[in-house]
Amino acid sequence: MKAVGFKTSLPITSADSFIDFETEKPHPTGKDLLVKIKAIAVNPVDYKIRQNAAKDTVLSEPKIIGWDACGVVEAVGNDVSLFKVGDEVYYAGDINKPGCNAEYQLIDERIVGKKPQRLSNEAAAAMPLTSLTAWEILFDRIRINPEKDKNKTLLILAGAGGVGSIAIQLAKKIAGLKVIATASRPESIAWCEQMGADVVVNHQNLIEEVRNAGFQYVDFILDFVDVNGYWDAMAELIKPQGHIASITGSATPVALNKLKTKSASFSWEFMYTRSSFQTEDMIAQHHILNQVADLLDQGTLVHTLTATLEGLSAENLKKAHAQLESGTTIGKLAVKY
Repeated sequence: MKAVGFKTSLPITSADSFIDFETEKPHPTGKDLLVKIKAIAVNPVDYKIRQNAAKDTVLSEPKIIGWDACGVVEAVGNDVSLFKVGDEVYYAGDINKPGCNAEYQLIDERIVGKKPQRLSNEAAAAMPLTSLTAWEILFDRIRINPEKDKNKTLLILAGAGGVGSIAIQLAKKIAGLKVIATASRPESIAWCEQMGADVVVNHQNLIEEVRNAGFQYVDFILDFVDVNGYWDAMAELIKPQGHIASITGSATPVALNKLKTKSASFSWEFMYTRSSFQTEDMIAQHHILNQVADLLDQGTLVHTLTATLEGLSAENLKKAHAQLESGTTIGKLAVKY
């Protein structure tokens, strides 16, 4: 099968930052599906892994990355019970296994969902990773209850990004929250409003911006950009007994002591936790993806695809990573095979 990968971590402008190559088509066993991929999407995790997975070394075989895909089940392992050959599926994958930048991929059925029928392959491929991340951070980490928490306030940092785009929709349309999103450019402000944000504020001078918008404190905060860079502002803005959650990671310790007097809570969200540790509730991602597919098909949620490249190639993956690394991407970028 055709695949795109890399043997060493290089700047995206380097000729060999991605290479085209041929490798053996895998065979499914156990709970794995063999999926013929129709489209993929790119995420910041892709370029972060490309930049760090093969630093100061040259791998013997190219590493295949990529964690957002849509395709058709071509074969199944002998323990598969959720899908059959011919089913259209979408998924965000397992960070510890070969990714979707290839013609075929093996994927555990417990982290796969049915493809939204109303969406094109590329629009469907744009949704799994961000939808799972947003769903888990809202409903599994903060444990927002739509009945109990309706009309409470939520501040989303980086509202126009991939995760922010779907988090705004889930928070507004499913959880019934009042959503404040951060954005600074006219196009990103308009995008947040289009996704359903009640208020859009500039992330520069965040405390002043939120207070000027009429909010002394907010019940919940989601960080999708830089947990330590905004930590002091989040600690100031969070309501006593509120909850902050982040996906961004930190090279240095987070100053949790700043939440003590408010008895506020903090959670990490890592979409790959369930697959990485084979948790007892790993199948929850199958159910979440199916729920999201239904919401997309009903029109309750809208897809967040904003740009598409045509064809699986090293050249297109270079273009996609360069765009993401620019930090100016609104919504999601897909590659249609």
